[in-house]
Amino acid sequence: MTHPPSSADPSTLRVGMVGHAFMGATHSHAWRTAPRFFDLPLHPVMQVVCGRDATRAGAAADRLGWSETETDWRQLVQRDDVDLIDICTPGDTHAEVAVAALEAGKHVLCEKPLANSVTEAEAMTDAAERAAASGVMAMVGFTYRRVPAVALARKLVADGRLGEIRQVRAQYLQDWIADPSAPLSWRLDKKQAGSGALGDIGAHIVDLAQFITGDRIASVSGHLQTFVHERPVAAESTAGTLGGGGASGETGPVSVDDAAVFLASFASGALGVFEATRFAYGRKNAIRLEVNGSLGSLAFDFEDMNVLQLFDATEPAETAGFRRILVTEPEHPYVGAWWPAGHGLGYEHAFTHQVVDLVRALAAGEQPTPSFADGLQVQRVLAAVETSSHTRQWQETTA
Repeated sequence: MTHPPSSADPSTLRVGMVGHAFMGATHSHAWRTAPRFFDLPLHPVMQVVCGRDATRAGAAADRLGWSETETDWRQLVQRDDVDLIDICTPGDTHAEVAVAALEAGKHVLCEKPLANSVTEAEAMTDAAERAAASGVMAMVGFTYRRVPAVALARKLVADGRLGEIRQVRAQYLQDWIADPSAPLSWRLDKKQAGSGALGDIGAHIVDLAQFITGDRIASVSGHLQTFVHERPVAAESTAGTLGGGGASGETGPVSVDDAAVFLASFASGALGVFEATRFAYGRKNAIRLEVNGSLGSLAFDFEDMNVLQLFDATEPAETAGFRRILVTEPEHPYVGAWWPAGHGLGYEHAFTHQVVDLVRALAAGEQPTPSFADGLQVQRVLAAVETSSHTRQWQETTA
């Protein structure tokens, strides 16, 4: 039986965060920053950070601004002084922590991808739906939705500026393991990560393509590839990094994909081409999307994240061309709370916007988006791509 979280002060939202490395630091920054720039109906309180090692958790609490620490997430989710659990751990722990938190009456924010399998994601979604009946809400953290240029792209499509959507191209390119000597980390272990480039970064472009178009991917044909099958074992892991520490002299197996490519058919009949790789030398965090419709096109590149390119096909050919929209005006999504026009935002601002949207939804008693059901749908796309790679056949993404 779930119950809505109760707070000694109903104007606060007391947060307990599980995990304090890369994502934990980013989420901490967002919880600290959001109430200082946005007028929020609830004030986030950074109550507890949880990590397995007491010393490291204590250091993280001091560095990131948390009041207390826990070393057992099971104790954290049972605390009466916590209203929301923020899950920033590897994917193999998402389902267990999220379901327990929801059943304990805590709201949940869970990093993407929602889980490591469709079965886990279904269990999480079922738990979220049961909890919602008692006013307890859950959201999955597809944070790139909150980049102002991406939010503007969604608005333009929803307003009909592109007409009927026909094609989508989406890439997510990184290079942090392109060097074969880069050491093993949890992101290269299928048990912990679920998949490699497909789930780690491919999940983002699946969500972005569906978010911007307002459409769902119905079927896929994909191929996964692992280029480096053995890597050095790190002597010690380095908290907060993607790769890890120095090599120990031993090697271990890579059990996930290094790159994923797939074709997609949307429910509307639109076509999609997707690519996710961590082997694109020179590309550090390159997210690129282009959407073509019957009335025009738009294009976004995260390496120029404050800009959206728009082509209006209704203009005369003499003057037609892609228009560069600098998305820094107060009228643009989220931007009015920040700097004067032309003063760009960065990666961290999207996480602040995520907190803002989540807190406002909770205060209003509304389901925050993307929901666990949205995360499950992305998980089904990822699973279909993986199955397609094994069978060499198109796969449906429906339940």
